[in-house]
Amino acid sequence: MQLFYNPDISEDTKTFTFPKDESKHIVKVLRKNIGDTLHITNGNGWLFKAEVTLPNINKCLVNIVSKEKQPKRDYKLHLAVAPTKMNDRYEWFLEKATEIGIDSITPIICDRSERKVIKPERFERILQSAMKQSLSSYLPKLNEAVSFKTFIQQGFTGDLFIAHCEETDRKRLKNELQPKKDITILIGPEGDFSTKEIEMALAHKFIPVTLGETRLRTETAAIVASHAVAFVNEL
Repeated sequence: MQLFYNPDISEDTKTFTFPKDESKHIVKVLRKNIGDTLHITNGNGWLFKAEVTLPNINKCLVNIVSKEKQPKRDYKLHLAVAPTKMNDRYEWFLEKATEIGIDSITPIICDRSERKVIKPERFERILQSAMKQSLSSYLPKLNEAVSFKTFIQQGFTGDLFIAHCEETDRKRLKNELQPKKDITILIGPEGDFSTKEIEMALAHKFIPVTLGETRLRTETAAIVASHAVAFVNEL
């Protein structure tokens, strides 16, 4: 099954016209014709089954023939991850975390961050592509990039963790995770969080954790954390 994404479709939509680029792909590449089936999601949990009625390369028209709301997970995972120096590494994280299962991502600018500017439009496209590839109907929310100080002062619910590399009292993340709990995890830049940032997080009730015996890259640490949460909730 190939999944298409369009945020403008709702559960009340009866007919829908694809934009020109997707219409051309559907008709020219996929060779869909009248009566063929397409699957579409709006990223909010709805999966639509559609039937092609006008296979035009400029505006492919479909009728929505059925709809189904995909059940939500029993937990929400929010990762706040510092942008990496190499942009492609962060993009890799976004893709894989979406495939594993994540609800929201916040790029956080830290004291030791080497990259302080991101490209949200490109990040959004990567999230959409990963959602479609994994056949999920839920698009993770990409929040605006904010400073660590601004982020940490927000109100949070659920379990809160900060993964860092300082040789202090840290718990193993895998031992702290509980199923069906909302979770926020902080992952720092290549140079790790500063001591001041760690102290600030602890003051806001974040639990310091380690992700294993080896030192991980930022993007690897974020994936390990995502998988740990998914694994605990699959048991």
